[in-house]
Amino acid sequence: MKKLTLIIGASLFLFSLNSCKKKECHECHYEKMVNGTETEVELGEKCGDELEDLEANGFTDTDGTKYEVHCHEH
Repeated sequence: MKKLTLIIGASLFLFSLNSCKKKECHECHYEKMVNGTETEVELGEKCGDELEDLEANGFTDTDGTKYEVHCHEH
């Protein structure tokens, strides 16, 4: 019974950590060359799965160009 209680408690703790992470939000941007000048393009505040996806996969614009995204706490 103690093992079951410990397993359930650990599972709930890990679930709560994951839930907090999904609520985390950051300001995101990427850098793009415009008329020979590197320009920062703001993507705004992103949270949870959208934040993780942008950081992992970058941003693809309408031209099909893929950019590395940088996200920072605000």
